[in-house]
Parts: sequence; C-alpha cells; structure tokens
Amino acid sequence: MFSTDLTSNDLIFLVQGAWVTIELTALAMLIGTVFGTLFGFVRASFPTASIPLAFVLDVFRSVPLLIQFVLLNSAKSIVGLKISPFTVGYVVLGVYAAALCTEIVRGGVLAVPKSLRLAARSLGLTSLQDTLHITLPIAARVAFPGWLNLMLAVMKDSALVTWIGIIELLRTAQQINTRINEPLFVFFIAGLFYYVVSWAVSQLGNQAERRLQND
Repeated sequence: MFSTDLTSNDLIFLVQGAWVTIELTALAMLIGTVFGTLFGFVRASFPTASIPLAFVLDVFRSVPLLIQFVLLNSAKSIVGLKISPFTVGYVVLGVYAAALCTEIVRGGVLAVPKSLRLAARSLGLTSLQDTLHITLPIAARVAFPGWLNLMLAVMKDSALVTWIGIIELLRTAQQINTRINEPLFVFFIAGLFYYVVSWAVSQLGNQAERRLQND
C-alpha cells in the first residue's frame, strides 16, 4: 500500500516555490517583451546600422543561462551592487528573453509585405501611423506563437536560478526530498505543478491568439 511522509506543509511549500517561479517568469517576460519589441523593430528597420546590437544580443543568446546567472551573481559582489539573488534571476532571464524576443519580433515585422506598407504611406499615413495601425497588428499575429513558446521556455529555464540560492519550485522539491527521501513522488508533484501552470498559460495564449486572428 502506498504511503508517503509528504505533509500538507510540504505542499504549501511547493505552492510557494511555484509562485516564485511564476513571479520570475512574469518579470522576465515583461523585460523581454518591452526590450525585445523595441530591438526587433530596430533590427528589422535598420539591419546594417544595428549590427552591433545584433552582436550583443547574440552573446546573450549563445552563452548558457547558468553561466550568466553565476557571472552576474558574482559580479554584483565584486562591484558592490546591493541587489538580491531574486533580482539577479529575473534580470538575467529578462535579458535572455529580450535577446530571443528580438528575433521573434524581427521575423514578425519582416513578414509584413512591403507593398502593404507602401500602400499605407501612399494613402497619407505617417511612419508612426503605419507602424501602429499596419505593421504592429500584422507582426503581432505572426510573432505571438513564438512569443508564447518563449514564455513557456523561460518558465522552465527559471529552474536554473536554484544555483544562485533562489528557493523556487525546483529548489523546494529538492529540499523536501532531502528530508523525506522520496524523489519519485516529490519530483512527480513538482513536475505536475510545472505542467498545470504551462497548461494554463497555453490555454490563455490560445484564446488570445484566436482573438488576434479574428480581429
């Protein structure tokens, strides 16, 4: 007969860890979306002039996240920055998300037919009006699925913050398992938490995508 030493307090601890994961993901995606959208438009509009920006972003895309976490967490002590590991976590995740979101947005902008933009300008629309009313809505429809996948990837990558001392979902599972030594059951529960959150995000994303396609 199945028995476990997992208690209700352990489940509450896991929920708290899951909430930290959600907070990290939300803050990282806020940073990534804002800067990724800006950089994506710059890369699409000025491909040659923005080569230095592309190089910098490529560095953040290429260097493993774990190394970025460790480097920034160590650098803050050397430089004397008084920021928490949680801040380090969402900043690194946010910069990483911005680097990836840039290419997603860039692809969306480049998917807008040039003939459509030229037609809008010939009708008297300014560059800003063209961007807001023509380019942005079409680019958003194209880029949204990639952005949604990026958010799910960032949520899973947030598990790496355990290496800099943040007690998120994975770390809580590790600590509980250290106490009760039931890895199969504990990490199954943790995986279930990840699945439920991912499923909820996917469902909301699918609804938002349908609305975008119907507008």
